Amino acid sequence: MADPSPAGQSLSRRRFLTTAAAATGVAMVGGMGALVGYELAAGGASATSGTPGAPASPAPAASDAPASATVPFRDVHQAGIATPAQDRLAFAAFDLTATDRAALGSLLRDWTVAAERMTRGEPVGPPEPEPLAPPDDTGEAIGLRAGRLTITVGFGSGLFDERFGLAARRPAALAELPRFAGDFLEPARSGGDLAIQACADDPQLAFHAVRNLARLGRGAVVMRWFQLGFGRTASTSSAQVTPRNLQGFKDGTNNIVAEDVELMRDHVWVGDETDQPWLRGGSYLVARRIRMLIESWDRTSLGEQERVIGRQKATGAPPGGAAEHDPVDLAAVGPDGAPLVAADAHIRLAAASAEGNERILRRGYSYTDGIDPQTGLLDAGLFFIAFQKDPRQGFIPIQRRLAASDALNEYIRHTGSAVFACPPGVGPGGWWGDTLLG
Repeated sequence: MADPSPAGQSLSRRRFLTTAAAATGVAMVGGMGALVGYELAAGGASATSGTPGAPASPAPAASDAPASATVPFRDVHQAGIATPAQDRLAFAAFDLTATDRAALGSLLRDWTVAAERMTRGEPVGPPEPEPLAPPDDTGEAIGLRAGRLTITVGFGSGLFDERFGLAARRPAALAELPRFAGDFLEPARSGGDLAIQACADDPQLAFHAVRNLARLGRGAVVMRWFQLGFGRTASTSSAQVTPRNLQGFKDGTNNIVAEDVELMRDHVWVGDETDQPWLRGGSYLVARRIRMLIESWDRTSLGEQERVIGRQKATGAPPGGAAEHDPVDLAAVGPDGAPLVAADAHIRLAAASAEGNERILRRGYSYTDGIDPQTGLLDAGLFFIAFQKDPRQGFIPIQRRLAASDALNEYIRHTGSAVFACPPGVGPGGWWGDTLLG
């Protein structure tokens, strides 16, 4: 355990987690996933987890899933990447205080055991609490069942410094994102050595997951930043309707749905092209906290809002279209000869390039963090999450175009940023990071 002191972790917890880790031998289950991209105006594709080319069955929409529904924890890929997007998010980045490889491995083993139990709707610790010690589980999820909880771990670049002897195993693609034009990044909302993404259909389950992993990690990690999200901003399955973001527009109409396997393999899962074999079957997570200037947006005319986004607000249809999923014709012009989709419209600049290489899986959430104490304005917007096999071929080129000339930049501010390498899924008897440290 990361902190064996009485104030941190009890001996019963250490024995329980060690025994559970050794005893775990669950067969891997092919998972059904969902891939989404940016607002790919020219169209997109998607994929599921599991064996490439395998047939997939549509998953129920989040609102239709029973509260007891579980998502398999052990799989070829981590759950929470291609899983159909749940309604709620709790995301935390941590800095490591552990200073040796053994402590890091112990932390990840303990986290794995606890995470698997929570995704099954079980408490973190054994059912017989010790009256004279703090309970092993904080208790706020008792009676809530599983709620499609998924917990996903990511490794930041700081994990590969001199403390753990992992410098030679750092992937070339795991580098700090470049500074983009118009960034307003806050160091306290950016970076981190480790990340935990917890998604569920109940906000208390997601919060409970992060809270309990943070507690287990005391003595080995400290939380760097934390973000709650409500309301998914992407449709990741054909069973889900397109959601609206806090600007009132349908978000991600052309995002890729769960049934496409080929593009998931080609653009999201790390494959043989990687310079680090331990990461095969994993992915890279890019997180961006994007504050929307709500008050300015609300004073903007409907016509200007639609021009900025490149879609009709009521229906989600593109200019000249009648329905949300009508194809977007970026070459179409109006009677006056001007492009129907403005040159600086968001959907034009977010579209994949002609080569079609810029595909990303998007799993964003709306957030609100009260008001800005300096201005009295709402602090609300989009917590953007994107998965891809290489940020240099996915998020970075897309964001460079958007940062340079997107009309939406007048109404948003990027205030947080981080990138993490997510290892592959956990096999029978395995634990998070065993391909790196084991």
